[in-house]
Amino acid sequence: MENKIDFLAIGDITTDAFIRIKDASVNCDINRENCQLSMRFGDKIPYESVDIIRAVGNAPNAAVSTARLGLKSGLISYIGNDINGKECLQALQGEHVDTTHVVIQDGKPTNYHYVLWYENDRTILIKHTAFDYSFPTLASAPSWIYLSSLGEGTLPYHEAIVAYCKEHPETKLAFQPGTFQMKLGTEALKELYAVTHVFFCNVEEAQRILGTDEKDAKVLMQQIHALGPKIVSITDGPNGAYASDGASMWFMPVYPDIAPPVERTGAGDAYASTFTAALALGKSVTDALMWGPVNSMNVVQHVGAQRGLLSREELMDYLAKAPEDYKPKKV
Repeated sequence: MENKIDFLAIGDITTDAFIRIKDASVNCDINRENCQLSMRFGDKIPYESVDIIRAVGNAPNAAVSTARLGLKSGLISYIGNDINGKECLQALQGEHVDTTHVVIQDGKPTNYHYVLWYENDRTILIKHTAFDYSFPTLASAPSWIYLSSLGEGTLPYHEAIVAYCKEHPETKLAFQPGTFQMKLGTEALKELYAVTHVFFCNVEEAQRILGTDEKDAKVLMQQIHALGPKIVSITDGPNGAYASDGASMWFMPVYPDIAPPVERTGAGDAYASTFTAALALGKSVTDALMWGPVNSMNVVQHVGAQRGLLSREELMDYLAKAPEDYKPKKV
C-alpha cells in the first residue's frame, strides 16, 4: 500500500444472486419470531427475477460504504481464479477500494450465495470456501481494522489479527461478528474481544453471543463491555439502535423511511460501517449514532447491500433534513 489506509476491512467476499419469489408464505409464532419461509416441496416454483450483485459480504460492504464516505478503504479477502472472482475484484476497484490484499487462490471457487427474496426480506443460502487464510504483511498500520464474517476453520487467522492489534495499538479494531464467529463463542475469541475498540451486533445476536434470553439492550451492552470492547452498539431493527461508551448509554430512533423498504440486506453493515467511519473522522459516539441509521435507511430502498450506500455529502444532506426528534437520548 502506497498510502496509509484509514479503514481496512477483513472478511469473506461473495456474489449475491437475488432470486425474487412470490409463490411462498411466511409462518411465525405468536410473537412474530422463529419465522419460516414456506414453498411447495417437490414442485416447480416460478420466480420473478434474478439480480446478481458482485463483491458483497459484511467486510466488502463496509469497505465500499467507508470509501463512499471519503475514507481511504481497503479489503483483506480471498477469491478464486474464476470469472466470479475477477468480477468481484473489478467491482471493488470501481468503488475505489484498495485491493492490494485481496488474494487469488487457484483451485478454489469464489464464494457465491443465493438470496431468496420474498416481500421486503430475505433468506440467504450461504457456503464459505475454505481458503488458506494468513494475515498479510502491511506496509503501514491502518487507522482502523474492521473485522467481520469469516468461514469455519479460521481461529488461527483470528489469533493473527489479535497479535497484529497488540503489536500496533495505534490501530483501532471494530468487530461485527458473523455466524461462525458467534458460533466459536466468547471464550475462544476472548483475546479478540479484549482488543476490540467498537463492537456491533443486533439484539438477537447479542443473546446468542452471551447465551442469554435477556432482551434489555442496556443489560446486553453491559455484558458485552465486560468482554472487553470499549464502545458497544446494538441494533434492534425498526425499533432503533443503542450505543454505550462504558460511561453513558444512548438510544437512537431509526431515520424515517423515505419510502417503504424494498429489501433489507446490508442494513446492519451500512449502520456499523457508517458508525465506524464517523469515529474514524473524529466524530463522537452520539454523532456516530446519528450517522449510522441514515445509511441503513437508504440501503433498504435498493436491492442488495451496496447500491443505496451514500456519499458523505448525501448523508449530510439527510442529516440536515432530519426530524427534530432525530437525536440520541440518554437511557
